[in-house]
Amino acid sequence: MTDVRLRRGRASLRLSFFAQGVAFALLVTRLPAIQDRYGISDGLLPAFLAGVPILAGVGSVVTEQLVKRVRPSVVLRWSQPVVLLALLGVGAGREMWQVAVALGVFGAAVGALDAAMNMLGVSLQRAYGRSIMLGFHAAYSLGGIVGASLAWVGAHWDLALVVSYLPVVAVLLPAAFVGSRWYVDGVVGVVGVVGVVGGAGVGEGAAASGGGFKLLLPLCLVMTFAYIGDSTVSNWSAKYLEDVLGSSEQTATLPYNVYMVTTLMGRAVGDFGVRRFGAVAVVRGGALLAAGGFAVVAGAPGVGAGMVGFTMIGFGLCVIVPQTFAAAGRLFPGAASDAAVARLNVFNYVGFLVGAPLVGALGDGWSYRGAMLVPMVLVLVTLVYARSFGSGTDRYGGGHERARTVDVG
Repeated sequence: MTDVRLRRGRASLRLSFFAQGVAFALLVTRLPAIQDRYGISDGLLPAFLAGVPILAGVGSVVTEQLVKRVRPSVVLRWSQPVVLLALLGVGAGREMWQVAVALGVFGAAVGALDAAMNMLGVSLQRAYGRSIMLGFHAAYSLGGIVGASLAWVGAHWDLALVVSYLPVVAVLLPAAFVGSRWYVDGVVGVVGVVGVVGGAGVGEGAAASGGGFKLLLPLCLVMTFAYIGDSTVSNWSAKYLEDVLGSSEQTATLPYNVYMVTTLMGRAVGDFGVRRFGAVAVVRGGALLAAGGFAVVAGAPGVGAGMVGFTMIGFGLCVIVPQTFAAAGRLFPGAASDAAVARLNVFNYVGFLVGAPLVGALGDGWSYRGAMLVPMVLVLVTLVYARSFGSGTDRYGGGHERARTVDVG
């Protein structure tokens, strides 16, 4: 592959991650407006919210099979416009069945989109022979900040959902579609090894078998626990600050914003940390920092300490998910890499589904301070499986092999 082709592929994929961050943030941050528009009751709302990640998981599983016949770039090229149009459908409908259909399409397409994006990210990282995966997820974080800001503008000016969504879709849809012409699908050969876990190579035949995918289970657990932590911050940080630490309603909105900013900052510099110290050290450090943040939040005497804790969580968790995808790509070579990424992506949604209800139930039945210790313990489990992140080259995995790129046309 030429350097120009790789650079274009990297830039176009960053745009895709950014667009997805914008779209998802515009959906989740305007849930109260969506509920009001369609008259969705508080009792029915959880069913709508659960349906999106469940269908996203289905979409990821379908993508695992689909990429056996078409390239991941093709899946991404067509799933991203569907996500954006489904978002517009959420804002443009009038009846409850219409929003149900739009959210269902959004969820299924998001699953395909997330899986395909990370497949291409893993492929490009192989081609570069160094850590670049965190940069893609930094673009997603930036998109989330932009989307949340646009949602705030829409809410502040009391704009109709379709008025808020239409300009965004009108800009992002053609931009992403044009950028998709530069997506890069590729396979990279690694001299002397195709995957290393605990010093043992994993061949493509073994990786494709059921036994081979048992090696993916530690990464699936790490992904699940990371998203339990993420959903805890997303769903409960505002309530925690206001009800437990006694903040004002306005101040209670700050932890999630701070969390998103620290996630962006951490991912923006995370690739340099992986290149310098290796993925194992970065993931261990992130897990310890995130667990420490949950501990600070659980014991915080006031709002200031709580904000410090949420800041620590953001810096800690932000490196884990991108490196989990990267580790799966190093563990399984060739086409097996795409299947591994798709399967791993499902546990993104498992963590999202489990996290919010788990912390909410513990908070109501026990205490919210105690509930914050649960994601702390789960994130610490990452330390047990940290060696799973050490496969690959020393420039982006922690091993000692040298990588080369090959032209795949």
